[in-house]
Amino acid sequence: MDGKIHPAVTISNIKLFIPITLDNESAQYNTWWELFRIHCTVYMVDDHLKPRVVGPTPSTGDKDKGASSTNPTPDQWKRLDAIVLQWIYGTISIDLLQTVMKKQTTAYDAWIALENLFQDNKSSRALHLQTKLTNTRLDSFKDMAAYCQEVKVLADQLSDIDLPLSQTQIVLKLLGVVTEQYSTIAAIIRNTDPLPEFNSVRSTLCREETEKAAQALQSATAASHALAATSKPDPQHADSPSGNR
Repeated sequence: MDGKIHPAVTISNIKLFIPITLDNESAQYNTWWELFRIHCTVYMVDDHLKPRVVGPTPSTGDKDKGASSTNPTPDQWKRLDAIVLQWIYGTISIDLLQTVMKKQTTAYDAWIALENLFQDNKSSRALHLQTKLTNTRLDSFKDMAAYCQEVKVLADQLSDIDLPLSQTQIVLKLLGVVTEQYSTIAAIIRNTDPLPEFNSVRSTLCREETEKAAQALQSATAASHALAATSKPDPQHADSPSGNR
């Protein structure tokens, strides 16, 4: 610290750096873990995610000058640990907060409690995610982009719990439950060798959706014009007695 403000003290909103809120259902523990570790490394407090190593007690002269960043005084260490603990509490759900929060705990204790909790629940989360992925269908979403995004999110979450899907598996899942209007393009993609990657397939399906929407709009406009033309009265009979009646 050497008389300077420790960088961790300058963080006023942890959500700017770790936008994920960890909860029991999100299955984003690995993503949250990595973002949190990187943040603590950047702000020089990653040692608070490990068992504390107590260095030599600062001498009287050191106490007067202020301890270094590698050997803080007990009060300085306690404050930094409280900051890291506050970051943890600020990026997890209320349910998780109530589960891991204890009196006089340390950041490392909370860090390990979360790790143990998610390791123990890995099997049940895997079953939940696999079931959810199996039941994900295009007709449940507002558009193709939302459907593709949901498939990708679920695949990423399975990867987070050490059950990654290959690109082929993700693409085949994506194509397996599209609606009938996409059956032709889906068949073409499935017969492509090698099978395109997810992002390429997503772009193709979204482009197909846009083209079909344009065609539907064009057909509707043409039908509307035809209906309007047939609804106009015949000018030759407009002034006839029957027409006046």
